[in-house]
Amino acid sequence: MADPAWREAIPDEWPVVSQSAGWEEAQTALDAAGLGDGLPLVPPTEQRLAAMLAQADDPTAVHGAMPPHFGSVTAAAVAYCATIAGCEPAHLPVVLTAAVALLEPEFNLLGIATTTGSAAIATVVHGTLAGRLGMNASINCLGPGNRANASIGRAASLVLRNIGGARAESGDMATLGQPGKYGFCFAEGAGIGWPQMPERAGFSAGDETISVLAVSGTAEVLPADGRDSPEAILDPVAVSMRAAFRVNGAARQPEPSEQVFILPPELARQIAGHGWDLTRVQRYLFEATRVDGRAIAPSPCGVVPIVTGGPGVKMAHLPLWGGGTRIVTRALVRP
Repeated sequence: MADPAWREAIPDEWPVVSQSAGWEEAQTALDAAGLGDGLPLVPPTEQRLAAMLAQADDPTAVHGAMPPHFGSVTAAAVAYCATIAGCEPAHLPVVLTAAVALLEPEFNLLGIATTTGSAAIATVVHGTLAGRLGMNASINCLGPGNRANASIGRAASLVLRNIGGARAESGDMATLGQPGKYGFCFAEGAGIGWPQMPERAGFSAGDETISVLAVSGTAEVLPADGRDSPEAILDPVAVSMRAAFRVNGAARQPEPSEQVFILPPELARQIAGHGWDLTRVQRYLFEATRVDGRAIAPSPCGVVPIVTGGPGVKMAHLPLWGGGTRIVTRALVRP
């Protein structure tokens, strides 16, 4: 039987494992091809790959070339990475969209993929799309326990590794790296009436969208004493943002960049209960984060709260890679 059409879009050195192959045999073949992240991989059999691509119109269409080694981004190659990461077929459009979003010039993937810094790709899934996939936007949404969150995040990292070629010593030059490089994906929450990330980027509320961020890490932030006021909630966030700016500026003077933090719904509702809308939050933090009189965000709109998470008052500052990057939000790409 001739190879299926999608086989030509998968590099020859990527093994398609026989359905009868044993688990250890499959792991050995994948490891020999350098396709893994150190964790066990789902064997990419022809049956699994065909199921992943069952709804794809053109698996071989090239959507761009991914740095640092500029491999071709096709639905077939992305499906291979999604399969070995443990994704379900319904996850493929999200992983493909993330791959395409990474190629936008303002994201600066070449710098991110080859830096000695610790940037990781974070994928944020929005609105009804996240709900349809059963993603976690509640308790422990940045942690383990949800297949869609975990496998989509892992697949995006494997795309960068396997299609882009960002592997240790041959592209990825991170001095330390970080755990988020195994996979970093979560869903934006339903919100509290503020415009969500896609609407701020010009999309309609009903559009199916994802965003990609280059995140240098996460820092837990708690409200100050007297946490009932918006200022008490937001001032510690400003402290964390200023500190990250100063650390990034130890050897260089970074340009103003987007300032991202996760705000759990409980605190977002408290802030809104005082009459503060999103614009006021952004303006407050834009001014509160000045360092030596200089703004560290490009504008108030460059302060990006993401409302998600479970009950509680723990926030998270997500400092973006200091070498220069922008958040990219894209409508869902159909394979």
